[in-house]
Amino acid sequence: MPQTRLQNAVVPHTYVQLLYEHLAEHQIDAQQLLGEPAPQGMGRFPVLRWRDYLQRASAALDDPLLGLHLGQRITPRHLGILGYVLLACGSVAGALQRLERYHQLIYDVNPMQRVDCGDYIDLCWSAENGRPGALVDETAIAALLQFCRDITNQPGAAPLKVEFINPAPANVQPYQQWFACPVSFGHNQTRVSISLDLLSTPLRTADPALIEVLEGQARKLLNSLEAPQGQELANIVRQRLVSQLRQGPPSAERIADTLHVSVRHLHRKLAAEGCNFRQLLQQTRQQLAEDYLADPRLQLGEVAALLGFSEQSAFSRAFKIWTQLTPAQYRHQQHDR
Repeated sequence: MPQTRLQNAVVPHTYVQLLYEHLAEHQIDAQQLLGEPAPQGMGRFPVLRWRDYLQRASAALDDPLLGLHLGQRITPRHLGILGYVLLACGSVAGALQRLERYHQLIYDVNPMQRVDCGDYIDLCWSAENGRPGALVDETAIAALLQFCRDITNQPGAAPLKVEFINPAPANVQPYQQWFACPVSFGHNQTRVSISLDLLSTPLRTADPALIEVLEGQARKLLNSLEAPQGQELANIVRQRLVSQLRQGPPSAERIADTLHVSVRHLHRKLAAEGCNFRQLLQQTRQQLAEDYLADPRLQLGEVAALLGFSEQSAFSRAFKIWTQLTPAQYRHQQHDR
């Protein structure tokens, strides 16, 4: 059963693209070595093929530490729009919380579990879906730490410890040097322990290119939100929802707090304007969804994340209620026009 699940596991195209770039920098023709050109766009790549690519590249480079070296090249832009969503969280803790929710978008191999341990947290990966191997795991964990270092602009940021599920390599020292903490192997799961100090670290400004994609969509929506006569508050709520959606599922309580009014007052004033919070949320989400789906660079899971849905399936169900089409059908229909 685990092997069957592993056959369905995926990693982002951007990981594979990084490997092609890495090989090119070492004067190796990646297309000739791996038998095909690099995948394009922000799609998903089968993890078993990814493992094979890493093994072939590691042999060609004579580099048993390829996973460690490749993970160090990851930047927020390699996570696509999710990179901006994570950067918008404000702190490492917020980014990791969002990463847990949308983990499948960037590393759909084994689920990540977050365990609160008082003055630190553990991020854990079991082998319930199978074991993809040391190179796959080491790329993913190195990428996680590199991402944290990048978004905080702290190149020396380090976890408390790292434990790998795979057997120990011949030399553990390079891992301890780069992770800057104790690193051990042969455990029953892969685990990264992160201190509260690192969790509370604020994030740097998001990549302008990623921001522009989202802000362009937001501006388009805001420009279309001409308030009907007598619906001034409703229009303000729509505008607040545009920014709040990226932070997760919005609520009337959160919106009321930004307006410095009680939830009861918000509901009463909206009712006086002939609408309610739920209607405004649905309308805003639908309009944003249609705009996002028109952008082929955005994966469906990324659209769901941008709209504050905890799961892609929840977004798909909602979108079908709104339009009688699945998001994929709507995108295909728009492409054919």
